[in-house]
Formats: sequence, C-alpha cells, structure tokens
Amino acid sequence: MKLDRMDGMKRTHYCGTLTKNEIDQEVVVCGWVQRQRDLGALIFVDLRDRTGIVQLAFDDNTDREIFDKAFALRSEFVVMAKGKVRMRSSVNTEIPTGEIEIEVNTLKLLGQSLTPPFEIVENSNAKEDLRLKYRYLDLRRSDLQKNILTRHKIAKVTRDYFDENGFIELETPTLIKSTPEGARDYLVPSRIHKGSFFALPQSPQMYKQLLMLSGFDRYMQLARCYRDEDLRADRQPEFTQIDLEMSFVERDDVFAIAEGYVKRLFKEVLNVEIPTPLPRMRYDDAMNDYGSDKPDTRFDMKIKDISDIVANCGFGVFADTIKNGGTVRAICAKNAVNTYTRKEIDKLTEEAKGIGAKGLAFIRWVEDTPTCSFSKFMTEDEMSAILERTGAEKGDVVFIVANKKALTLSVLGALRLTVAKRLDIIPQNQYNFLWITEFPFFEYNEETENWDAMHHPFTSPLDECIPYLESNPEKVYANAYDLVLNGVELSSGSIRITDPELQAQMFRALGLSDQEAEQKFGFLTGAFRYGAPPHGGMGIGLDRLCMIMTGSDSLRDVIAFPKVATSAELMSGAPGAVDDIQLKDLAIAITAEKEKTEN
Repeated sequence: MKLDRMDGMKRTHYCGTLTKNEIDQEVVVCGWVQRQRDLGALIFVDLRDRTGIVQLAFDDNTDREIFDKAFALRSEFVVMAKGKVRMRSSVNTEIPTGEIEIEVNTLKLLGQSLTPPFEIVENSNAKEDLRLKYRYLDLRRSDLQKNILTRHKIAKVTRDYFDENGFIELETPTLIKSTPEGARDYLVPSRIHKGSFFALPQSPQMYKQLLMLSGFDRYMQLARCYRDEDLRADRQPEFTQIDLEMSFVERDDVFAIAEGYVKRLFKEVLNVEIPTPLPRMRYDDAMNDYGSDKPDTRFDMKIKDISDIVANCGFGVFADTIKNGGTVRAICAKNAVNTYTRKEIDKLTEEAKGIGAKGLAFIRWVEDTPTCSFSKFMTEDEMSAILERTGAEKGDVVFIVANKKALTLSVLGALRLTVAKRLDIIPQNQYNFLWITEFPFFEYNEETENWDAMHHPFTSPLDECIPYLESNPEKVYANAYDLVLNGVELSSGSIRITDPELQAQMFRALGLSDQEAEQKFGFLTGAFRYGAPPHGGMGIGLDRLCMIMTGSDSLRDVIAFPKVATSAELMSGAPGAVDDIQLKDLAIAITAEKEKTEN
C-alpha cells in the first residue's frame, strides 16, 4: 500500500481524551491500529495512542476509497483519521471512550507494520527477553506507558517541590576520578591521557559536598549513577537518584524536607495521604525484630529471642549454639498450619539451608497439644515458655534458627518475608515508610579480620562515639540514616564530616595512609580547609520509588530501555565490540579473547 502524506492535517485530540462533550464535532486523531474488525458492510478500527483507544467507524455512508483503505488496515499500522464524533450503538464499558466513536471521512495511512513478534496488549504473556529485544514495541503497551507517564509525573512533582523549598538544581560531572565507593566503577579510557581512566559516578557524593563549600546551600539533582555490580529485580547498572544536600542543618532538618517531599508526592501522584512525621527505628532494633535493615512493617511476625529459655535445655543444637556464643531465635506464623504441612516445612528448611542455616526447627500446633521436631528433649516448662515468648496459639507454626547472631537474624529475616508471601498476609496498596537510624560505623570482616566501613568515608560518626574511632570500632555509630518503604531501601544519607582533623582520623581508622588518602580524596579534604559549613543530605532512588508507586515487580517496568541481569541491553546489543582503530587511539589491547583462542 502506498503511504499518504499529512498534507497539513493536524491532530486535534488524543484518542483517549474524547468524550460525549465532543459529539457532532469534527476531530482529527492519530495513532496505531490496535485491531481491525471487518463485519462486511461495517468496519471498526480500534485506534490507540498513549492516552487510550477510540473506535473508528466505516459504513455504507463512507467514501468507497476510504472504506477499502480501512479494509486493508492491520495491527500496528500508523494512521491519521478525521471525522465526526457520534454515539456508539453498542457501548463498551471497559474503556473510557466506550460511549462514542468517530464516523471517519478522511483516512491517511502514514506507516505500515510487519506482524509484531508479540501482541501489543496489557499484561503480555510474551517472554521478557523477546519483549526487551523489541523494546520499542513493548513500550507501546498501555501498562508500560502508564508506568513511564507516572515516572514523568513523579519527576515533575520532585522538581516543583524542591524548587519551592529553595533548592537549586545543579548538574555534576559524568566523567570523574575513580574513588572507592563500595561497588566497582565503570571505567572510561582517556584518548588524550593514555593509560588513564575516567570513572562514571556511583553517586555525586563528593561534588555535592563541594557545592556546599561553594555556597549553594541547597542542592538537588535527578542524577544518573552507575555501578558495575550484579543485578536483581530492584537494581540496574545505571539508575537515577533524587540527590540532595543541605548546609547548616542537622539530621532532623534533612528528615523534615524528605518527609514533606514524600507527603506531597504521594498525595499528588496517587492521592494517598502519608502521615508525618515518619516513624523511626534504630538499626539494632530493626535487625533484632525483623532480621533486616530495611524491614517491611506492613505485617507483624517479629523475631523473638528464646536463647535464655533453651540455654540449658536437653536439645544439643540449641544448648551448644548458645555455649559457643550463638543465639536461638524464632518467628511465629499465625494460622499457618494448613499452609505449612510437613512437606512445605521441608521446602522451607531447604531454603533456610540455602542462605546459610544449618537447619530449621519448628513447632506445629494442629491438635490440642503442639508437636515439634525436638519435643522429646524439652521439658514442659521450656515448651510453654517458648510458646508464650513467641505468642503461639493453636493453628500457628513457629520456626526456629540456631546459629551465630548475624546469620540467625539474616536467615529469619528472609524466611519472614517468604512465609508472609506464602500466607498472603502482606497488605497491598499500603505504604509503610520508616527511618532507620544509628547504623554501626564499622562491620567486622571475618575473612580479613579487619573492621570495614559500612558507609562512605565522609559520613560523620555520632559525637559521643568519636573517642572510640581507633580503639573500639564496634562502639562507633554513624550519623547516617536510610529511608525504607515496604521493605525496600529508598534512600541513604548522612550528616557529613567537615572537620579536616576528624576526616584524617577517619581515614586512619579505615586503614588508609596519609599518602593514600591524599591521592584518592585530596581535592575534597583540601577544600575542607577553606571554611566548610556543616551539611548533610541523601539520595532517593527514583527508579525504586517509581517501581513501588506503580505496583511493578521489577525496575525494568519503569525504565524505558533497561538492562538485563548480565548488564546487557538486548535491543541494541550493548555492550559490543569496537574496532582496532578505536582501541589503538586509546592505547588499549584486548588480551582476554586472545588467551581463550590460544588455550
């Protein structure tokens, strides 16, 4: 078929915006053919754009040439149609435009389409790899388009809110110096400075601190960040961060700005009221109660410590664990006996072993008397005490893990989520925000037998902990905080170090020599000597925020052109090989492939 020209014809309305108010008006719409229905003397075409679908009608009154053109239309053809809006004879209540249709008098074919590799419909059953290969087609699906449009609205509200609160949007460099920030850097070789490399920023951390020193006391940016790390559903190698920093503030000032933002955002985008101030929880309490520093508080099932009850019991697994410095803890799954049969408990035990547990003990209360895998080793008083401590009743199942404290909490934290999903007790359309505060500054690395920093080296310790920086690292807590939503870490932030002497002390505590610290961070620490205001801030994950607010299961559903688990972009084929001339310009030789060939 020959394509038509627009010839000055202009769109007057989007498809999904037409209503009964346009009855008898002549309109022009453009879009893609969702489907064509040939009923002989009648042809109906569902025309789709990003706002929705409207029905085009062709009948005995239609010019024959236009009718024949409509007969030849197929899915995903691009058309422009002009005609008069009229009431439909049969109403379609499933779409907003279901009461009206357009009686077409002009039809232009602007583009033809091959048969798509999958149907362009909501909730497509096509394999994700296929949809990502043809992402430009996948993005035509209305559910994905709604997600991307919601993301646009979130970004707009974000900019409006921070602008109204005195923040200045400033861009920081994309090509920066490589500095240790916890993940691998993406490196960019320099053609001019051969043998030297830029890095793509994992965050704008040092630049936003320098902006505070420069007098821009309230900074924000929708910043692109890059981390070369293994992927999962809520992680991408490149992502967007709502980055902010404030001068002359303390922690509560940062909290107030962030809380005002989420309250405004959820009201404007979802019409959901978020009560503020948001609840707060110390890191140690989060780990002890939920086994996670990003707990999902939409359901209960807290972890209970039963170590004191079983310390001297006859069950060697429990007693020996405690004698060796470990702990015994439990969760109670309410009304779970029908779901967690012995067979299902065996499956859960394998899951527990897969994440580090040696086993999973349980109490299952079906009849009047509860049964368990270790009852013959326990006294009646000990069993009663466990049931009372865990809040167990008839119909419940108690799961128990015995091991080192960190591992026990981690395993039970993961099982808590698995069990809650299996029991379907996590409320939907509920948004539980939570501040996690007072993080440990260091964590002990058993492999290296050293204390490693849990945060970037510019995070300030709590004032009362400074004397322990070099002598008792386990006693040092950071003036750092995370914002958690429904078990997802949305944001990390801290009050920063601005005292050059304290910063030097921090580097020493992290095992950096003066020479190493100067080489890696000298440009920033040198700036601190020219009048650094107290400052702090945070970075909120825009992609994760969009994922939760749209009810999506993966970050890929809220990013236009995402990467897969191997960090590849299937549509364009990135990353790809480059030719020898480009490599020569950069003074780079690739040896890995040659070594494979030789071997």
